[in-house]
Amino acid sequence: MLACIPLTAAGVDGPVPPVPAPPALGVHTLLAQADHRGRRPAVTVPLDTAPTGSALLVLNGGFASNAVPPTDSYGRHWTQVGPTAVYDGYQGRFDVKAYVSLAGPGGPHHTVSIDKPGEPDREITIPFVEIRHAAVLQDFAQNYPAPTLTQRIAGKLKRTLEGMLSEPDDRFSVTSGEVATTGPATLIAVWWGDGNVRQMSAVPDNGFTVIDSYLQLPPISGVQCAVAYRQVDRAGTYRVSWSGSPRQRAILWLFAFQSAAAP
Repeated sequence: MLACIPLTAAGVDGPVPPVPAPPALGVHTLLAQADHRGRRPAVTVPLDTAPTGSALLVLNGGFASNAVPPTDSYGRHWTQVGPTAVYDGYQGRFDVKAYVSLAGPGGPHHTVSIDKPGEPDREITIPFVEIRHAAVLQDFAQNYPAPTLTQRIAGKLKRTLEGMLSEPDDRFSVTSGEVATTGPATLIAVWWGDGNVRQMSAVPDNGFTVIDSYLQLPPISGVQCAVAYRQVDRAGTYRVSWSGSPRQRAILWLFAFQSAAAP
């Protein structure tokens, strides 16, 4: 909506405030270190971020002893978003944290580092995403859903019917929480599977496109992850469901970045 042009005391039209550019997906990468093949610090490949005006998103998934805030090569300030998500079934040893930096410089060869003070050689996965023309994180959702009862029963029945004749297509579907936007936004969805598996798929719906993933793990293991985005041009409420195989739970994040806060 265009803002009304105010009148000055002398009755002369005042200047029209500039309309901010809509947010847009910028550069992005995903660093994955396999278990017992890690290094300290964990450093992403360099990206050429915008000099100004970009929000940055980083997540740290892996050993809780290495769950420290990121630093970056341009010295920006990072804030944790939401609570730490702890993986079920691993005695509290693994978790995921999310961080954003909404203001600060950028430029060529921009890297993000995680120190890994606890277990330097162990597995870690670090998505790093730039959202250009983004001044605010308008909303976010974090949840840890399990497949529904109907899905679990269907999967068990399918495995029973197929028996040993073939490999069952044991698919799953999990759905994120909702985010609400007040205008054009860039949505970033992140999926973290928790199963003790090495080869898997994770496919988002609702107009999201995968931009980075680590779903084909080596035999020595790693932290599976997939990152997707969607551009929306109007206010609304959004969520995303992920489907794939084999069946497992997943920690889900959904972020909505905008160029300006709601009026």
